[in-house]
Amino acid sequence: MNKENDYNLNRRGLMFVLSSPSGAGKTTISRALLKQNKDLVVSISATTRDRRAGEVQGQDYNFVDVPTFTKMVDEGNMMEHAKVFNHYYGTPKEPVEEALSQGKDVIFDIDWQGTQQLSEIARDDLVTVFILPPSSKDLENRLKSRAKDTRETDDEIAGRMNKASSEMSHYHEYDYIIINSDIEESIARAQAILDAERLRRDRLKGLSSFVRKLMGGV
Repeated sequence: MNKENDYNLNRRGLMFVLSSPSGAGKTTISRALLKQNKDLVVSISATTRDRRAGEVQGQDYNFVDVPTFTKMVDEGNMMEHAKVFNHYYGTPKEPVEEALSQGKDVIFDIDWQGTQQLSEIARDDLVTVFILPPSSKDLENRLKSRAKDTRETDDEIAGRMNKASSEMSHYHEYDYIIINSDIEESIARAQAILDAERLRRDRLKGLSSFVRKLMGGV
């Protein structure tokens, strides 16, 4: 339960979006926030790409084939979707809406295209954060280190670096920016943003009644 409920205040959950170029740290930050916040749940994206070693169906992604993905889009069951590196990714609508209505916050690990689509349909529920690397060299080193596990080729890493420039050009569309030079500090900053947004006056339902009750007891 949200702490606000202790004072008979209810809050619709918010959609907390983290975006970044591949390798800049959004997944690490997302996982840390999920461990720190019991009322924060992750949006499990659907994707048509192959499952990587260690990934779990329904936990990391919902892995589907292209016809299934296309059907979900055509039937209006996706909040957002995009094609990234020749694979489709999207956010199923029903589990997100259910969590928000229960006062839970939902964290999204999506790119700028998905963020734009969410902004069009749910801007009042949305908080967006873009994570930047401290330098291009640092980003390249992170991608090369990660490639030892993902087995990506040098050409694939070069492709991600080329795409990173395009992705970073959308930084101005986001509410907040974190430069991830230190992962622990970046996690703390993301947590601070989440805490502040949860306390926004316009998110708290029943606040007027609560204040009137306080004033009546003075």
